[in-house]
Amino acid sequence: MRLTKDAAGKILSRFDSARILVIGDLILDEFIWGKADRISPEAPVPVVWAQSQSYMPGGASNVANNVASLGAKVFLCGVIGDDKNGRILTEKLREKNVNCDAVLVDPIRPTTVKTRIIASHQQMVRVDWENTESLSKDMVRQMTEAIGPQLENIDAVIIEDYGKGVITPALLKNVISLARRHGKIITVDPKVEHFSYYKGVTAMTPNEKEASAGSGIKITDDDDVDAAGWKLLKKLKLAGILITLGEKGMKLFSSAKGGGKGTVVHIPTVAQEVFDVSGAGDTVISVFTLALASGVKMREAAVLANVAAGVVVGKVGVAVISKEELLEALARLKGRFPWM
Repeated sequence: MRLTKDAAGKILSRFDSARILVIGDLILDEFIWGKADRISPEAPVPVVWAQSQSYMPGGASNVANNVASLGAKVFLCGVIGDDKNGRILTEKLREKNVNCDAVLVDPIRPTTVKTRIIASHQQMVRVDWENTESLSKDMVRQMTEAIGPQLENIDAVIIEDYGKGVITPALLKNVISLARRHGKIITVDPKVEHFSYYKGVTAMTPNEKEASAGSGIKITDDDDVDAAGWKLLKKLKLAGILITLGEKGMKLFSSAKGGGKGTVVHIPTVAQEVFDVSGAGDTVISVFTLALASGVKMREAAVLANVAAGVVVGKVGVAVISKEELLEALARLKGRFPWM
């Protein structure tokens, strides 16, 4: 299939009927904006004159935001604290039409917050408030119970693992088993320490560093990327693995039906300018999964994800992409690659 603008338009129109369940670590990104024009007399650090404050969904919340911005119905499952930050996060998500009915409140852990203090467009410091201990058995049970009824009515599950304690072996065992029983697509944005948990999911989207650590292969050249990709594909019994390679683009490894080695496709980067890579991985897994849920083959899904990532890295801050922006980017790239 040639991924022309017209063909992509038909795919993107199907996003509106897709229903995606996002499970993972919920994070509130707080930004304090100001100016710095003097050094503190108390210590050799800048004094930031705070002028405004803003909030954005982060972590799995940002994935849900990405999915919603592309027109799909999104259901979010995760844990927040019984605090002001948790209420701010769910309020922001509901404003973006994210269903938060399966967002649970854990009274003994705070909502994860990353506070960035920015002066004259320069980040001065980041302060993290979080508890990364694994969820209690009772919270895992509550999450499993919240996820179960959702699985009958969704097309795909995205597991967003930021290593903040929500994604545990017990939870993944329950979720993957239930999702596979219902025949659902399962994609994972992985955490290195948890690679062994993901066996049997549909696809993963690690970056080069994560693929290297997860496979145990030091990546220094293209051959090493191939070795890592094939090893992870076989070891974890995946249908596909999409390794993001920064300025070198992406590589998609797909299993062959009925055995055999499978296929690998290199997709060059399409980014014209790079201002900020924050959240690019969230965009990749969002678009990739939405495309798969809309009946698209993995290669075309990976190409769409690559183009989407090329757009968001040209924006400042954690950003999302709209269908209109994605179509405009595809139109600009017409004829640049053989599949466009």
